[in-house]
Amino acid sequence: MLVASSDPFSAEHTGTILAFVLSSVFGSIDPARFAFIHFLVRKGAHVTEYAILALLFFRAWRGDHFHHWRLIWARRALALCIAVAASDEFHQSFVASRGSSLADVALDAAGAAAVLAIVWLHWKWTGAPATGAEPAKQTALG
Repeated sequence: MLVASSDPFSAEHTGTILAFVLSSVFGSIDPARFAFIHFLVRKGAHVTEYAILALLFFRAWRGDHFHHWRLIWARRALALCIAVAASDEFHQSFVASRGSSLADVALDAAGAAAVLAIVWLHWKWTGAPATGAEPAKQTALG
């Protein structure tokens, strides 16, 4: 996360790369349209990276309890994602080409919360038990 909050990932640098890619594929692009696409790509990156981080944190607390859901695991994952997002924005306040924003922390938290909600929905729809014993382990004989 700290690498992405450094100067090489500032809007000026990512804009140059995105402009090259888009102009190579689509030709000339209106500057207003490009600014909107650039905005969407950058904000989409926030949501995506914190969604992945939330999945990793959730998986870390879940351990080998594959068929269980615990709200505490999701709460911890979300809390850590918010802490990382806040520290990331704090770091960006010291980078000359970057700015820090509480709106970005909220966007990061929304990405984390959304993926945790999707995990919960998946758990509900697949009918996995909320409590109880783990499924029996398979042996070589079945």
